[in-house]
Amino acid sequence: MQPTMYQAFQKNFLGNSPGWYEKAIIAFLIINPIALWAFGPFVTGWMLIAEFILTLAMALKCYPLQPGGLLAIEAILLGMASPEAVYQETVSNFQVILLLMFMVAGIYFMRDMLLFVFTNILLKVKSKTTLSFLFCFAGAFLSAFLDALTVTAVLITISVGFYSVFHKVASGKKIVDDGHDHSTDETLHGNHRENLEQFRAFLRSLIMHGAVGTALGGVTTVVGEPQNLLIAEKAGWEFIEFFMMMAPVTMPVLVCGLATCIILEKTKILGYGTEMPEEVRVILQASSDHDNSRRTQYDKAALIVQVVVSLILVLGLAFHWAPVGLIGLMVIVLLTAFNGVTEEHRIGHAFEEALPFTALLVVFFAIVAVIHEQHLFSPVIGWVLAMDESVQPGMFFLANGVLSMISDNVFVATVYINEVRAVLDAGGISREHFDKLVIAINTGTNLPSVATPNGQAAFLFLLTSAIAPLIRLSYMRMVMMALPYTLVLTAVGLWGVVYMV
Repeated sequence: MQPTMYQAFQKNFLGNSPGWYEKAIIAFLIINPIALWAFGPFVTGWMLIAEFILTLAMALKCYPLQPGGLLAIEAILLGMASPEAVYQETVSNFQVILLLMFMVAGIYFMRDMLLFVFTNILLKVKSKTTLSFLFCFAGAFLSAFLDALTVTAVLITISVGFYSVFHKVASGKKIVDDGHDHSTDETLHGNHRENLEQFRAFLRSLIMHGAVGTALGGVTTVVGEPQNLLIAEKAGWEFIEFFMMMAPVTMPVLVCGLATCIILEKTKILGYGTEMPEEVRVILQASSDHDNSRRTQYDKAALIVQVVVSLILVLGLAFHWAPVGLIGLMVIVLLTAFNGVTEEHRIGHAFEEALPFTALLVVFFAIVAVIHEQHLFSPVIGWVLAMDESVQPGMFFLANGVLSMISDNVFVATVYINEVRAVLDAGGISREHFDKLVIAINTGTNLPSVATPNGQAAFLFLLTSAIAPLIRLSYMRMVMMALPYTLVLTAVGLWGVVYMV
């Protein structure tokens, strides 16, 4: 029977999202103006944050861009933030946007080399605990010299590669078959479903270890996280000085974080410790052998180019030749030019992963603009600055951590470092105390923020990436799997700030 126009509009709204979720979004859009009139912008602003977090939590059912974007548009129409404020938030984070647009695409053109390297590691290292430790340590080490988003893009690329190889064979196709849709399980054969579920759990634990590793390493250096550069600039610290100032906190945290990785694998709690099914190992080995046997001189030349460009990438990021996004654009140009990728449609595929998230990030900046315009965090800042100096570093660490879990660590760090710098310039605190607060702000925004996907851009990128629905990595599952790390990183970081700084 032909649907009515009302039924057609209702069906089209948010597509295949759950009915209750569609009704909830509509309810939010109706309630927010009423709340603004009844309770004012401060309360409504906190309601908006909670609503936006729900859209992130439902990322596997509905991409957050649409419902989150509707909430952001309404907030602007209600005058809770101006278009100019959203634009300024976007411009101030332009380096992150450039990074997403170009660096993630650059990693896409390195996928053959990355899969070759990590497939060999995966097949040669039989111990899951050792493998998890390697992923966590590699995430930490690379993030210290590159940046967390770039390393997360690498983790996503290799995980999608592993998953697609097994899914293809499990669906009854040959390794050489191209064009297989690995996003649906309808074509899976027999007992492959059970193996696939186990393989998903295996990949989930690996990628979470690696993602937490990016936080462990990202906190240590100027280039590790976007806000580190701003913090270092306000403090007047260069690369080595920044590392040394943070080391009393970051080094104990790194050791304890890596130890947590090993303990989680040994205890097999909260989804960790799952081994790779032997059948999957056999298929990945067969795929690796097949790729090695049919690798031509052209393929070998392409791999060599990817290795050389990856070294250039590491050097460029480590020595900060240019903003990260521009280095990513250089990587795209070098890899496509020397590997013969000159057709527009082949280049276009590289941007499919990053651009939806880039759009989502700008929507996120609109929510951040509301936080800024309505001064939602000001009471917390004023409360901490009014405390005795002896307890301020520890309280700054905790306050930054909690606010970063709720919103975004880049924004929280920006607000706090500007406030503290203003107090220093006004003569309200000594330079020595300022340095302690800077350490507390950097570690506070980088460590406890692993608790939620919205706390760190790298975690949010992982949640909304192509790999998340494939391995069933939902918002709440990320929160639960990150919980042991959150507790350890927060406790050790707080101890370091209070007693070691």
